[in-house]
Amino acid sequence: MDPFAGRPTKTKALAAIEEAVSVYRRLAEARPEAVLPKLASSLNEQAIRLGALRRREEALAAVEEAVAIRRRLVEADPDASRPDLASSLKQQAIRLGALGRHEEALVAVEEAVSVYRRLVEARPEAFIRDLATSLNDLSVRLGELGRAEEALATIENAIYSALPMLERRPDALPSSGIALLQSYLELCEQLERPPDDEVLGRMSDVLESAGLLPSEDE
Repeated sequence: MDPFAGRPTKTKALAAIEEAVSVYRRLAEARPEAVLPKLASSLNEQAIRLGALRRREEALAAVEEAVAIRRRLVEADPDASRPDLASSLKQQAIRLGALGRHEEALVAVEEAVSVYRRLVEARPEAFIRDLATSLNDLSVRLGELGRAEEALATIENAIYSALPMLERRPDALPSSGIALLQSYLELCEQLERPPDDEVLGRMSDVLESAGLLPSEDE
């Protein structure tokens, strides 16, 4: 019998992940090396579920615990744990932003960008998407703080960082490629600055090749 039967879907999902967090907490006491990564992942998911229910303070507390665990894991095994730390830092920035704590959100996403830059140096194909989307997040945070010039420079950086790989693999960013271009165009309009023809041309070609824009022949 389903113990969550009859509950709304979001509440059932939260209850399930809260149970997982509780189980992993107990297991981590006996086997921390094996279980802490799973506990951090569950806390990260718990933060997402709480955020969806607008329980913002609780969501932030959950992801802050995930970040703290993943910092410890990075100290023990940097190569394996850095991607997860960056992911939690991005989630932390979202939760801080939802609470109007924009300066702190900026600090969190700046750290995530820094981590992804290091990862891209070693494995560009694996992490360029994460770097590009994190730069997009950073641009949003800068915009929230009224730093539009920096936001535009950041989104240009995101696009130019991603373009070489995107031109080899147009499907690498899916709809995130459209988000990058939209952010860029919105900032250009806000600053009353014409978009760069090279950015428009190359990004349009990539999105068309990925099937996200109609081709000129259609």
